Amino acid sequence: MSESAAESLPPASTIALPPDAAGADGGLWDSVLEGLRGSHRDFTQGPVSRAILVLAIPMVLEMVMESVFAVCDVFFVSKLGASAVATVGLTESWLTLIYAIALGLAIAATATVARRIGERDREGAARAATQAIVLSAAIACALGVAGAIFAPHALSLMGASSDVISTGTGYARIMLGGNVTIVMLFLINAVFRGAGDAAIAMRVLWLANAINIVLGPCLIFGLGPFPRLGVAGAAIATNIGRGTGALFAFSRLLKPGSRIDIHLRHLRIEPAILKRLAQLAWSAAGQFLIGMGSWIAYVRILSSFGSSVIAGYTIGVRVILFALLPASGLANAAATMVGQALGAKKPERAEQAVKLAGMYNMMVLSVVGVLLAIFAPQIARGFTSDVDVIPYASAFLRTVACGFPFYGWGMVLGQSFNGAGDTRTPTWINFLVFWCWEIPLAYVIGIWLKFGPRGIFLAVTVAFCTYALAAAWAFRRGSWKLRSV
Repeated sequence: MSESAAESLPPASTIALPPDAAGADGGLWDSVLEGLRGSHRDFTQGPVSRAILVLAIPMVLEMVMESVFAVCDVFFVSKLGASAVATVGLTESWLTLIYAIALGLAIAATATVARRIGERDREGAARAATQAIVLSAAIACALGVAGAIFAPHALSLMGASSDVISTGTGYARIMLGGNVTIVMLFLINAVFRGAGDAAIAMRVLWLANAINIVLGPCLIFGLGPFPRLGVAGAAIATNIGRGTGALFAFSRLLKPGSRIDIHLRHLRIEPAILKRLAQLAWSAAGQFLIGMGSWIAYVRILSSFGSSVIAGYTIGVRVILFALLPASGLANAAATMVGQALGAKKPERAEQAVKLAGMYNMMVLSVVGVLLAIFAPQIARGFTSDVDVIPYASAFLRTVACGFPFYGWGMVLGQSFNGAGDTRTPTWINFLVFWCWEIPLAYVIGIWLKFGPRGIFLAVTVAFCTYALAAAWAFRRGSWKLRSV
């Protein structure tokens, strides 16, 4: 699964706020409007529940658009056949490594910027943001060159058939080679989130994905004056959309009066800040490399059952992302609150924010999980008419949806450690849960005990539930409150 990954609030009219949510700041609708317009409030003071809402609303809407894109992208590609969908799935297994690095850089930027904002050091926040951009651009360019050269070998290594390699080499080259658009979009939006300016991050991602959703079918199917490029057209649309979003986001960083106001004096290289960011980013990327890298091993096990299973899995993953990505918005809000509260020397406020965000996530994802389990076959048929693919997509959706209440807490707790600058704890949890538990379990159930793909799907649910329990135990220990950034 990518990114980063993967938080949602109930509709505004259904949220029952704690007593401290009301008061001088106005009602719930005022919080919604404040979140959408962009807030200049101090998130280290005032009611915690209201601060969570003001931050979470634009973050949730940002991730809703990301979810819509993920579903639309695989919907259009699925019309090209199982080989095209398998191409996307196998390429994304490698993209998860790039997502891991991008998310590591983003976490380092969010934690550092949030801590400086909490300390009332806006100059320090601007310097950290600039150094994060420089570091990220250099890494992305190096990865892009390697990805463009070795794309066909990457598909082959994942067990792709000759048909998939022939169909998907262009797609893989464009996506892996153009990763700088992904990395920079993640990074700059993370800077805005760390500063508490979630509304800008929302607008940036909406712009990027709106372009992508409109341009995608035009380039895939050759609508109007556009050439018919097949699955490669989806990759071109993605890079154009995300590249446009990244440029727009960067322009906002240069705009005077924003929470992060970058000037020419910040553009010099500062080795001390770069070193600290690189240390944080490497540790954070390690947790995602471990977690997302396990998906490569997981997909490799699945690929032995053929393209129909991979296609069903790919469709299922995109739908799961649709459900979980908005939930990551709430987890990101908790991470910002934790970073700023610790910067302001208010660890109790940080802990309260995590508990509220986790509770909201659990309630919403419980409902979403039930709906996915009930309507899994109908959802799968919305993406494909292939009778060999639908049963596997449905089985994946139903199996994974059973663990949604646990996922809600796990996502919030994991991001909260990162917001505090404690990237080591989730790294160890990821290693133990995904490599020492999920992958062996998938092999034993699916291959050794001969339960097949459905047994392999079950390993995902068991692993993510285990992650939530392990993260809750680590959170109660409280060592995350002592991390310096």
